[in-house]
Amino acid sequence: MSPIISPSELKNISTENLIILDARTGKDVKQNYLERHIIGARFIDLDKDLAEAGENAAFGGRHPLPGLEKFSETLSNLGITENSHIVVYDDKNGSNAAARAWWMLRSFGFDNVQVLDGGMQAAEKNNIEFSSGEETFEKAPLIKKDNWNLPVSSLEEVENELENNSSTVIDVRDAYRYRGESEPIDLVAGHIPGAINIPFSENLDENGLFLSPEILKEKYTQLLQNKPENLIIHCGSGVTACHTILALAHAGFYIPDLYVGSWSEWSRREGKEVAKEL
Repeated sequence: MSPIISPSELKNISTENLIILDARTGKDVKQNYLERHIIGARFIDLDKDLAEAGENAAFGGRHPLPGLEKFSETLSNLGITENSHIVVYDDKNGSNAAARAWWMLRSFGFDNVQVLDGGMQAAEKNNIEFSSGEETFEKAPLIKKDNWNLPVSSLEEVENELENNSSTVIDVRDAYRYRGESEPIDLVAGHIPGAINIPFSENLDENGLFLSPEILKEKYTQLLQNKPENLIIHCGSGVTACHTILALAHAGFYIPDLYVGSWSEWSRREGKEVAKEL
């Protein structure tokens, strides 16, 4: 199953197992969901369901993964079973929490998970039906897992891989953040020394849709100098990094490591060097 689904494909799905998740973020997001969402969509919250913030972002970053038991409860509360076909969307072309939800669901063991290409905006343009208010559905039995299935890297592993020149570390934040010109979210501007910058926005075309698998494959093959293996992907807090992981999967590459703590952890950790390109 392709990790990306078009609005027209979504409209033609006829299965009782379909569950649509609304993963929008931002101010008053739950109220915005209640006012208007794709019909049947169930709300999933980035900060409450897709992350579990610790006391100190220097250890885990701003959006560390929740515990497996907590995520299992979230899935149960959303009515998700092992047979569910899950489609996730957000209002940022799938580049924000929808991609993070896709990564977590895949890592939890779900195969039938897709992100809606173009997100909410594309759904509107393609006349997908919308609704308002709360959706009613039954809870599902708990699904228990012992570990996340997809690869992750810790700060120490990122540092070691860079020192040994054994992995390519990709920073997917906007170029101005990578260069250290300014930092709108975290406390320090700059990037991890040795990391290269490929902004996640370059995975999309001018209409906010994912580039074709063929174009993405050619693009990343060239950027990575024909060495697409041993990749570690990071961003500000382990959310938009999942957009690039999604794009790589869409292009047929192996799913690389996610550095969940990302810049929000590295930049706060005492003694870690910060690089700038001004």
